[in-house]
Amino acid sequence: MTFPSAVPVLTDGVVTLRAHREEDVEDLLEQALDPLVVEWTTVPVPSTIETSRVFATQIIPAGWETGTSWAFAVQAVDGAGRERFAGTVELRPESDHRAEIAYAAHPWARGQGPMERACRLAMKWAFEVQQVETIIWWANRGNWASRRLAWKLGFSCDGTLARWLPQRGRLLDAWVGTLGASEERTPRNPWYDVPNVTGRSVALRPYLPTDPDRIVQACADERTAYWLSRMPQPYTRADAEEYVLRRREVAAEGSALHWAVADPATNELIANIALFDIVPGHGAEIGFWTHPEARGRGVMTEACGLVVRHAFVPVEDGGLGLERVAVRASEANSASRRVIEANGFVEVGRDRRGTRLRDDRLVDSITYDLLREEWSGLGDQV
Repeated sequence: MTFPSAVPVLTDGVVTLRAHREEDVEDLLEQALDPLVVEWTTVPVPSTIETSRVFATQIIPAGWETGTSWAFAVQAVDGAGRERFAGTVELRPESDHRAEIAYAAHPWARGQGPMERACRLAMKWAFEVQQVETIIWWANRGNWASRRLAWKLGFSCDGTLARWLPQRGRLLDAWVGTLGASEERTPRNPWYDVPNVTGRSVALRPYLPTDPDRIVQACADERTAYWLSRMPQPYTRADAEEYVLRRREVAAEGSALHWAVADPATNELIANIALFDIVPGHGAEIGFWTHPEARGRGVMTEACGLVVRHAFVPVEDGGLGLERVAVRASEANSASRRVIEANGFVEVGRDRRGTRLRDDRLVDSITYDLLREEWSGLGDQV
């Protein structure tokens, strides 16, 4: 890697990367005071016009001079047709042809496209001019905007590191991923957005921050705990909050879709249902549980039918376009088996002693599946 004597100007004809200037200071302050920037980055708290000026005129130039940071101001056209500051994208060179990427958008530019273009320009320059071989991306766990952009750029997301990224005296859980110079700069996997699906007496929706209390009630229930023995016990609100966050992560990984089943009148959570181990174009498995208050009302039978429909409907019509859906239940779990059989699933096998119950007994589990051509015509008859 080389150390540029001046900040290069990079452009794709829409977005320009350039050196930071004195006239960027007020925009930098607006960005630093934005609540999302405060939450997810290490900007000073409180930020002032002076801290923003020091950042633009001293800290960033020093990074270029010492070769420790290549930070570009992003310039783009806003909705009023004005050329203006849109954020910062930074590459932090490391040894052995590696670098770290970091980025932050001005509030006006979020979701408008400049930061994706800016990152692509910066990475192209790093790979081709600076001969960087691998770029690493970090984000605090829960920073979905950062993760979505990294996903679009082709970064892997290789998991969560507990208590890794420092922020104002705390160590926060971190997401991490990498992108190599020879790798495609396109998403590596589907990112599933959980769709809202409305039935006759249930509504399937994404999980909400207000759901954990209902999740605790359901998962601390003796009957739920008995059949789903791998659930933590005692089941706490922290477990429920982790559960909600993890549902979003598996959707971002392209491996599962989890719905909160809600009462259409109140939007209150009454069950959970999921498609997991999704193999695009092939198959997935269904899993579910029901809040004690909703048992015996046909809630899960209807929810299961809606999810099967979503699994089989072609992609161009908003579904997943799968060929096969499987489901498993303990042999003695008659309530789950009634739901499964009511939706047309066919018993295809037995996993002997395949399930461990809460009382530590190993019992047989029954495997069912349903093929797309078997479902066609079943529709909403359940």
